[in-house]
Amino acid sequence: MYNILSSRLTTKNFKIKIFRTIILPVVLYGCEIWSLTLREERKLRVFENMVLRRVFGPRRDEVTGEWRRPHNEELNDIYSSLNTVWVIKSRRMRWAEHVARMGEERGCIGYW
Repeated sequence: MYNILSSRLTTKNFKIKIFRTIILPVVLYGCEIWSLTLREERKLRVFENMVLRRVFGPRRDEVTGEWRRPHNEELNDIYSSLNTVWVIKSRRMRWAEHVARMGEERGCIGYW
């Protein structure tokens, strides 16, 4: 995936679609039962920003005219989708609601 995300021959929209359809589902597989620590949340944010930097490439500084890596705030402005940690937390809540709706007669194996 490194070659595709850093290629100049593919468009940014195509790279974002690859990120959303291939990379994120692999990263988020089974996230409903994860217990995230702050360290793991930070690692997920770093990974997401690393992939987005690869997709959007370097930016030209407006003041000096030099090429530089985009800052996190710039990435958030460009890629206005939800961050990975928020998606994980919302999926965990959805899973918890699903388990809470299950009746008492139907036993469930608790993951918590």
